[in-house]
Amino acid sequence: MRPFLVTCLGAVCTAALALSLAPAAGAHAVPAPAPAPAPAPRATSTPELPGSTQSLPVPTPGAAAPDATDRDSATVPAPGTLGLPARTVRPFSLLGVVWDDAAAELHGRVQVRTRATGTTRWSGWQDVQVHNDDAPDLGSAERHGSDVRGGTSPLWVGNSDAVQLRITPASSDRAAATVPAGLRLELVDPGRTPRGLRAAQADPPAPVSAGAGAAAASAANGLLAPLGATEIPALGQVASLADIAAAGLLSPERAYVGARPRIVTRAGWGADEDLREKAFIYTDTVRAAFVHHSGSGNDYSCDEAPALIRAMYRFHVKSNGWRDIGYNFLIDKCGTVYEGRAGGVAKPVMGAHTLGFNADSTGIAVLGTFTDTEPPRRAVDAIARLTAWKLGLYGVDPRKMTKLLSAGGNRFPKGSKVPLHVISGHRDGFTTDCPGQYLYDKLGATRTAAAGLQGR
Repeated sequence: MRPFLVTCLGAVCTAALALSLAPAAGAHAVPAPAPAPAPAPRATSTPELPGSTQSLPVPTPGAAAPDATDRDSATVPAPGTLGLPARTVRPFSLLGVVWDDAAAELHGRVQVRTRATGTTRWSGWQDVQVHNDDAPDLGSAERHGSDVRGGTSPLWVGNSDAVQLRITPASSDRAAATVPAGLRLELVDPGRTPRGLRAAQADPPAPVSAGAGAAAASAANGLLAPLGATEIPALGQVASLADIAAAGLLSPERAYVGARPRIVTRAGWGADEDLREKAFIYTDTVRAAFVHHSGSGNDYSCDEAPALIRAMYRFHVKSNGWRDIGYNFLIDKCGTVYEGRAGGVAKPVMGAHTLGFNADSTGIAVLGTFTDTEPPRRAVDAIARLTAWKLGLYGVDPRKMTKLLSAGGNRFPKGSKVPLHVISGHRDGFTTDCPGQYLYDKLGATRTAAAGLQGR
């Protein structure tokens, strides 16, 4: 099944993209013609929003270590390790390590410590999840003409102004250790939430003005919320049948669909739409949902979740080289659902979340790391609500199995038809620890709960 692209420019996309919540044709559809450009709404964004990325090269074996700028402790990497000595940098809140070849792996342990901004207080050493198996499919349009890079999972560390990195290779012989070329430590500042969005979070959400990219992303949800809205409101189960009717996917009389959950839009979490690729990529349908944990740690507050998502978005695009944030949806520890990759929350948007199985699936990431920690109950309940609605739009029973065609990965060869749970964990399609054992153990009950919410 070949994905297709839809390109949209300007505020006039509102009408063009609101004609349907799903592509008019299947995988062989041609790109929709772009409408004539119209003047974009005046942007109200301030310099608070964009954020930034600092990229620090990591010396490889045999290279001279850089001088330290903070010598409050023995900060130079120890023998047998790689890394960076402690150094003062511009403020940042999220970090990760990337390298040039997306197919290469970093074998070893990656740890960081950071200093809280404006203090002398250093954190203890924190592990960075080395294997980040969320990625665009090998043969997808997202890989063509782009510099997709390998990388760790991003780690949220809070507002910091100094950092130290150490990498302990799996081989004890540093000179012989195999590490990917082009190692860089990426430090991401998510930018401050714009004043207009802060006001919208405190009061009932209202449409906000935006540029052409934001108008296109918002117009993709045109039948669910006004242009520029910071959230898509929750609907009861009966009212949610209108989402199916509007999409023209099924007959509402024969449908099982859960109540639509409240979804914070990209405008609501402050996405800088100038970062992403302008086109949206869709597949034929949605036949499965893959559940992930973000691997970004659990040390964040629900108020910080929008900033965490903005930082992850920037890391996926600027550091990993992806076209947009990889996940279709994100859920924070308080159970709030956020729109991820642009293109419309009800549409079959191609994500970059489960290498080999991004087609005809949706990717849901719970913000946090659940390898050794129980996921919050509110987040688990939100997975059931979201999948009951999203899968219901496509007539899918959350309790069932389905077959997906592998695009290639480390578990299933390209071209194989793989039986999978409709609600699967990332590890079901790829050899990985994701979504963490504690979250993975909840998926059986989630399937039953989502089917119940559909009225099955």
